[in-house]
Amino acid sequence: MAQVVREAIGNTQQDFWQAPVVPPNGAETALPIPSQSRAEACAGCGTEFMIGARFCHACGVSRPLADAAAREIVSSWDQNLAAAKARAASIWCGWIVPTWRTVSFPRWMQYLHFHEIKRWIGLPTASLIAFITGLGCVVGTIGVSVFYKASNLAEFQAIQMWRIEWLLGATAAFVAGILLKPSGKDRD
Repeated sequence: MAQVVREAIGNTQQDFWQAPVVPPNGAETALPIPSQSRAEACAGCGTEFMIGARFCHACGVSRPLADAAAREIVSSWDQNLAAAKARAASIWCGWIVPTWRTVSFPRWMQYLHFHEIKRWIGLPTASLIAFITGLGCVVGTIGVSVFYKASNLAEFQAIQMWRIEWLLGATAAFVAGILLKPSGKDRD
């Protein structure tokens, strides 16, 4: 079949799909055996791994480690990581937690608790979060005005756009807070 195609094409210029060397008398040539320098094949689907890949791009199977030295590096890494976690846990439980419990905070800091603010303002949780988000956007608008000064028309327009975006975010948050607040009939 390949010989028929070659005769039909004749002496045309070689295209990308034609073989670069025509075997003599249509003899088949054996494919070269892949050397050790090439990527390994996936055990799951037989696809060669891409260079430096840790997983098969076709089926997702993880690439096995090549030799014992790599396995030893990974196991020592895991051991060191486990030891570091154990040391961190002993430091956290042995020193930081008891010290944190003995720290006395000022009395006024109790008013900064989320539930205290929620009780003081009288909003449900979702509305309070939307309200705080809206306040953050208003602070962002003020921050744009404080930190950026325009020296030409293009900068002025950019700063105005930032202010508009912050104010739109604040408006959306305040409207969401209003919509999330239950009506008077739902509260009773």
